[in-house]
Amino acid sequence: MHQIKIGTMVQANEKAASYIEQIIPHGFECFAFTYGGGKFNGFAPEQLAESVMPILRRNNIEVSNISVFGNMLEHTEEAEVTRQCFRHAIDTVALFGSNLVTGFTGREIGKSIPDNIARFREIWLPLTEYAAEKGVRIAFENCNMGGDWKSGSWNIAINPDAWELMFEAVPMDNIGLEWEPCHQMVQLIDPMPQIREWGHKFFHIHGKDATIRRDVIAKHGYYGKEIPCWHRTPGFGDSNWTDIISELRMISYKGNIDIEGWHDPVYRGELEMTGQVAGLNYLKRCRGESFVANPL
Repeated sequence: MHQIKIGTMVQANEKAASYIEQIIPHGFECFAFTYGGGKFNGFAPEQLAESVMPILRRNNIEVSNISVFGNMLEHTEEAEVTRQCFRHAIDTVALFGSNLVTGFTGREIGKSIPDNIARFREIWLPLTEYAAEKGVRIAFENCNMGGDWKSGSWNIAINPDAWELMFEAVPMDNIGLEWEPCHQMVQLIDPMPQIREWGHKFFHIHGKDATIRRDVIAKHGYYGKEIPCWHRTPGFGDSNWTDIISELRMISYKGNIDIEGWHDPVYRGELEMTGQVAGLNYLKRCRGESFVANPL
């Protein structure tokens, strides 16, 4: 059985090597390196690999994926830069010993999800075919980025209705999801049934949970003055990750779980790594601690 590794997300920049070297002793087993804003900001994947891979090899730690988060579907110069960066990530992900590149789908701003599908296919079908030729997989995070079915920006891969349209438009085996239960919970969707139905499309898991403030919603509504839900580090939210990991194993999930920090309303700032290490150890317990082979 594949042993799911537990790690964390790291910003892909010139500080990444120093950062991972400092947190590796806490027990992180893998890392996902993330470029935000849809560009490399002067620190290309080749430079990143050169700086971090010697440290990771020395510590027997793997890279889950590299990510480029930007809006790929818009008709702007910025969107073209993001498309070029994503293609470059496909070309260089093997430098990290990984075959997975992740990000947002992008979105034509203000349009509904169905009205984005033609543009989605136009951009992602050739990229997915290009990735397949190189043995690379592509996965989309399921964050709504403040959007919904009718309108929004950045991403359309927000729920199962959208996934059906997306994977029908680009019906290839190397395109899937970077799934996170939090992003379903904050839409009041139960994430557990999704594992059984959609788990074959889960290429990577973001370790982030949510606290749904149902008493607040009952009194103020979801769009009232009070915050209806919080993004949480695993172990501090509503999910039972023992159940999540058990379901992932029952569908033979082959990826890793990387904590997405920097969102928790309590464990942030000076308490960020306190929360992340607590989340790391919690997820390891939910997984069954370290792998112990059956005796012959």
